[in-house]
Amino acid sequence: MKKVYQKLGLLFALVVMVMSLGACSNSSSKKNVLADDKKSNTITWGVKADTKLFGLMDVKDNQIKGFEVDLAKAMTKQILGKDGKARFLQVTSQTRMPLLRNGNIDAIMATMTITPEREKQVDFTRSYFDAGQAILVKQNSKVKSVKSLNKKGAVILGVVGSNSVQNIKKFASKAKVLQLTDYSQALTALKSGQGDALTTDNGILYGMSVENPGYVVRGGAFTKEPYGIAVDQGQTGLKNAMNKALTKVEKSGQYNKLIYKWFGHVKGFDLKEAYRQ
Repeated sequence: MKKVYQKLGLLFALVVMVMSLGACSNSSSKKNVLADDKKSNTITWGVKADTKLFGLMDVKDNQIKGFEVDLAKAMTKQILGKDGKARFLQVTSQTRMPLLRNGNIDAIMATMTITPEREKQVDFTRSYFDAGQAILVKQNSKVKSVKSLNKKGAVILGVVGSNSVQNIKKFASKAKVLQLTDYSQALTALKSGQGDALTTDNGILYGMSVENPGYVVRGGAFTKEPYGIAVDQGQTGLKNAMNKALTKVEKSGQYNKLIYKWFGHVKGFDLKEAYRQ
């Protein structure tokens, strides 16, 4: 009889736990992030801090600066008004999704490509930057394109959690892919000869080439990588507000000014292709 009571007690505890989890889930799904942001007059963005041109930490003043940071600021003003504040939290390709789901950030604007797999986990706005995957090599490298890397013995460097490490296997299946924690480590590995090329989106690679003379983006883009702003699933109000804000920033001409500010001096970057009306 004692065992029966123990089993019933355990069953009751499990039922209570499941009901509690269900209640928590429903409570979380009902949270209105846009409404909370309007109350606090602040949007918390997850941005990169290791990616030249898009989001890079300035050690002089400990501020993250780049195209995505400036675009986030402009969009925040459109959503919350001229006194609206944009708060920035550093993320990596590995941490950005967990931080969003846990509520540490309201939105991700961190060179994140819109993919069917990611759309199962988050909701994306329309694209705010159309990138394409490419490779970065030493200027004197014999590697001329991604096809040159499709051979045994070739080593391609990438970043954990990025879409590019999956894509590269389709174009250079015979090569070994070595994944590093972030772009800084990946670039260091390229410089030290641990790999023949570093692959990711061309916009990011252009930033590396600007900061590191002797390294070039080569072979052209071999995929299409549209960047989208990610919000937690179910936050339709926030997603719609961001799409509207992006449209206003584009139509005002502010978007093109930011493109020119960050990419106008980059050799090989096509400004006309990036501009939006």
